Amino acid sequence: MSDHLVEEQEQIKQRRSKLSELRRGVAFPTDYRRDALAIELVQQHSDKSKETLDAEAIRVKLAGRIMTRRVMGKASFCHIQDMSGKIQLYVTRDMLPEGVYNEHFKKWDIGDIIAAEGVLFKTQTDELSVKVDTIRLLTKALRPLPEKFHGLADQEIKYRQRYLDLIMSQETRDTFLIRSKIIALYSTVFTR
Repeated sequence: MSDHLVEEQEQIKQRRSKLSELRRGVAFPTDYRRDALAIELVQQHSDKSKETLDAEAIRVKLAGRIMTRRVMGKASFCHIQDMSGKIQLYVTRDMLPEGVYNEHFKKWDIGDIIAAEGVLFKTQTDELSVKVDTIRLLTKALRPLPEKFHGLADQEIKYRQRYLDLIMSQETRDTFLIRSKIIALYSTVFTR
């Protein structure tokens, strides 16, 4: 077996171990309801200044797949992607209940689907973000996602594993949505 396959098998083994720890409680909760999509937040609030966002204290509930993560001691940044796009989360140990940051958040993997609640703000680099005060895991990803920068290069894999291509490629998601709209329009116009 190639080194890549061995490494992937080891990651899957580790993720299954993490899932078995989660199964002591509810491994896949279904009670969470978001109140916003990433693209809506970016469209409505990205033009606002830091001061305006701080004054408004807009509270949001999001859910999405962890696409990137930078853990830096007591604070972390991660990007989550929902069906509409990506948004950054700012997660700190002190804003979360005792133990959630170290015992849960730090152990989650790229690809896991999480729920986050918090207040919108802008970072030093002027990126719209959510300062998280509540976070939980909704779904554990057992298989690792393709590398961020290489993505899916093999056309055959793109066709065989369409779900991976939809997760990793904005262009593929856009094409899929446009195709769906065309088919829906065609069916309403020509089936009457």
